[in-house]
Amino acid sequence: MPTSQFQHLKMTDSEIFEAILKEEKRQSDELELIASENYVSPAVLEAMGTILTNKYSEGYPGKRYYAGQENIDTVENIAIDRVKKLFNCEHANIQALSGSPANAAVYMAFLKPGDRVLGLSLDHGGHLSHGHPVNFSGMLYQFVRYGVEANGYIDMDKVREIAIKERPKMIVAGFSAYSRNMDWKRFKEIADEIGAFTFADIAHIAGLIAGGQLDSPVPFFDVISTTTHKTLRGPRGAIIMCKNKYAKNIDKAIFPGMQGGPHDHINAAKAVAFKEALQPEFKTYAAQIIKNAKILASELINFGFKIVSDGTDNHLMLVDMSSKGRSGKEAEIALEKAGISCNKNMVPFDTRSPMDPSGIRLGTPAVTTRGMKETEIKLIAGWIRDAVEHADDLSKLQSIKNEVKTLCVSFPIPGL
Repeated sequence: MPTSQFQHLKMTDSEIFEAILKEEKRQSDELELIASENYVSPAVLEAMGTILTNKYSEGYPGKRYYAGQENIDTVENIAIDRVKKLFNCEHANIQALSGSPANAAVYMAFLKPGDRVLGLSLDHGGHLSHGHPVNFSGMLYQFVRYGVEANGYIDMDKVREIAIKERPKMIVAGFSAYSRNMDWKRFKEIADEIGAFTFADIAHIAGLIAGGQLDSPVPFFDVISTTTHKTLRGPRGAIIMCKNKYAKNIDKAIFPGMQGGPHDHINAAKAVAFKEALQPEFKTYAAQIIKNAKILASELINFGFKIVSDGTDNHLMLVDMSSKGRSGKEAEIALEKAGISCNKNMVPFDTRSPMDPSGIRLGTPAVTTRGMKETEIKLIAGWIRDAVEHADDLSKLQSIKNEVKTLCVSFPIPGL
């Protein structure tokens, strides 16, 4: 709901109110191209701000440690039923507080510290929680890695070679910066060949899978995690899905293994988002995300930008800014000054550091939520080109920012 309605907050804490108001204006006036961000619906936003936050609900429906759970159980059961219907999964746990804790619970349910795991390298598009040495996953488990080839694609024959050589107990398939569809069935075949568990992290593409636009790992994999924001367009949080035979292990890993009481207000908002994703119009939305991403990649290629793997199958792309003589950090700063948010990102085989990498990551979920389509995406591609090529021209960047704001007025954020 609009910040202007938060009268109690305005009177009680004017400093926080003003900061939120400024952020509301920033989001309204600027373009969001960070692939992991999106806008929730007014209904999801309202659910997050309810008195359910007052309740403490350790345990699961019908098996709580505190009294007064009748309505909480109703909310959680509804959310679980909707996840099962949305993804056609056997078991769902909707209590995970965020993506990394969900992944930690998966590892806890299936592995022991020191077990070997095969995952996608972070600098090739993986995630910190897929075994990076600075992350808990890399500290507790022995990760070996696969990557992409020079063409930007994962070579499944190479994955099989590594799996046979290393004999991991689990294979992780998923990403934070890979723009191609995943061959879930082949991952499963490789895992079966060596007797490994299969774990799919679909945090980035859950909405595209729920919307019927990308292949699902659910029929093949033992366990699947996802955040509930990003393309799924829900609140910040996560869920875990698995085969029934692993249900007890997953539930015990979440509680009492990883967490205490769940965030009931967030679980209610998750339930609302799942209902929205079950509607026919969500499929149209998911399809438009991919259409917009393909158009954006194509336009940028026409403007002389290097796109990793030369395109995209999903909602995101990695753009190698060395093709324009810029670093990813320089491009990110220039685009932010022009009213366009993205994030600097390493590209495969990057020779630069993570804090000043060669690329940026772009995504189309948020602008698609605002209703933008092919015509607007072409405008945005032109602004990206101009901002990067005139990164040192502050007057040019301000001019682009003014044009961005004009476009945004015609495509307001839902509920604002």
